[in-house]
Amino acid sequence: MEPMKKSIRLGMLTPSSNTILEPVTSAMLAGLPEASAHFARFPVTEIALSDTALAQFDENVILRAAELLADCLPSTIGWNGTSAGWLGFEADERLCAAIEARTGIQACTSVLALNEIFRRKAVTRFALVTPYRDSVQTRIVANYRHAGFECVAERHLNQQENFSFSQVGAEKIKQMVREVAAAKPEAITIFCTNLRGAPLVAELEAELGIPIYDTISTVVWKSLRLVGADTSRLTGWGTLFEENF
Repeated sequence: MEPMKKSIRLGMLTPSSNTILEPVTSAMLAGLPEASAHFARFPVTEIALSDTALAQFDENVILRAAELLADCLPSTIGWNGTSAGWLGFEADERLCAAIEARTGIQACTSVLALNEIFRRKAVTRFALVTPYRDSVQTRIVANYRHAGFECVAERHLNQQENFSFSQVGAEKIKQMVREVAAAKPEAITIFCTNLRGAPLVAELEAELGIPIYDTISTVVWKSLRLVGADTSRLTGWGTLFEENF
């Protein structure tokens, strides 16, 4: 009898109003029958720069959700969200350190994984696609510029309600990606874990010839890398999983 592969449980911290990342993450892991995703929610209903909206990402609230995830003994805990884009990357660095200190489980995030991918692939000129408001988009672009990444093209939908992001159709997402591709960036990121972008990546990469990094995909990639899993077994989700870098 073939020995059973060691199970891989990926913990994911999830905005409460998100409906996309859970089914997409589980679909990605279908190619790894020994892997499963497990989710803990905390309250997030809007994306804006108001005090109320920013307070949703209080570290103590997120840590309580992480502690609940720790009960199922996951291999990793990932923050499947993009708040560090506007809060600053150091917010995710502090969060990962706090999760690891509190639970003893290695942690990662969508944004830190994206930034690692940019560095590994020597990306300095990128394009940004989001559903966010003007002010949030401006803050994201500024934070990336400060970190040495130039946003050469961007598209956003100027929306604030987190649930509404899930209602954006595939054709609209494709349109935005095609429009930013015209600037010839070295990579494109679909930067929101409640946009249904990940299932479109392979098709758009084949059409445009530009690597596309969706932020649901990046945290799955990093979580699997942390446990030494072979990401190339996740087929149909784009070059991120196919390339060994």
